[in-house]
Amino acid sequence: MCIIFFKFDPRPVSKNAYRLILAANRDESYHRPSKLADFWENNSEILSGLDMEEGKAGGTWLGISTRGKLGALTNYLQPRQEPDARGRGELVSHFLTSDMDSLSYLKKVSTEGHLYNGFNLIAADLSTAKGDVVCYYGNRGEPEPIVLTPGEPALVSRQGRDCSYVGNTMCHLWPLHGQADLLPIGTYGLSNALLETPWKKLCFGKQLFTEAVERSESLPKDILVTQLLEVLNNEEAQLPDPAIEDQGQEYIQPILSKYAAVCVRSATYGTRTNTIILVDADGHVTFTERSMLDKDTSCWETNTYEFTLQKTGDPVFVCVQ
Repeated sequence: MCIIFFKFDPRPVSKNAYRLILAANRDESYHRPSKLADFWENNSEILSGLDMEEGKAGGTWLGISTRGKLGALTNYLQPRQEPDARGRGELVSHFLTSDMDSLSYLKKVSTEGHLYNGFNLIAADLSTAKGDVVCYYGNRGEPEPIVLTPGEPALVSRQGRDCSYVGNTMCHLWPLHGQADLLPIGTYGLSNALLETPWKKLCFGKQLFTEAVERSESLPKDILVTQLLEVLNNEEAQLPDPAIEDQGQEYIQPILSKYAAVCVRSATYGTRTNTIILVDADGHVTFTERSMLDKDTSCWETNTYEFTLQKTGDPVFVCVQ
């Protein structure tokens, strides 16, 4: 299981604003083998962690290329899995290596969605020249992928949990504070239901994420990354939440008290990777990954990669911290 928060604005008005801010957790068994994020040995344009599970090696949950292709995956919570289904991590890997644009790729995936257990897939083309396009498809939702709306201010109330609409774009009624506020429509949350499904932990985490994003233009980049990591490591369970219980049924009950937080923490399963991706107005990418080491929840390693999105024919210079 995983959770992703992201905000995108292809044409930010301020030079200090970011075109994309993404914060994501990977939740997985601590014993499942994987590689930390790095540029691929067989394709130096692609940066991601890699699943090394037998039969599913080479798949990934989140990655970006110097050409501006970005893919992110979450599983769809379902009580029973089909054991012979294809590995979902290949959906991101195949997009990162393909020449298809994001919408065309997701249309192709939508014709093959029945071959996989439940998933949600974000695919994006980040282009300084043409503008950024971010698309979504979930194989337990609508049959066609959608193109997401960039950031615009919208007036929403924070008094409930249900969905509301401003224009043609969905936003949420936030379960905090009880006042109206301006939140950017281009801010999205995705967990283990369909995009923007208002699970309590998603609404809570998205509020924390939004508060950090609103401060982003005035913060040094390293402080922004630190604050986003704090969002991803919040362990406050958001209960009760009948929506999670109804969807997960008997599967989720034993771990519900842990699973209902942004950061999942149990003895053998939980959040083992935090990832922050920032793309500024000039196409400069900062990719920070914080990963658990040796199945030890007290031992973590943080690595940062920086590069500028590639224009045709341009060389790529990578800074590793």
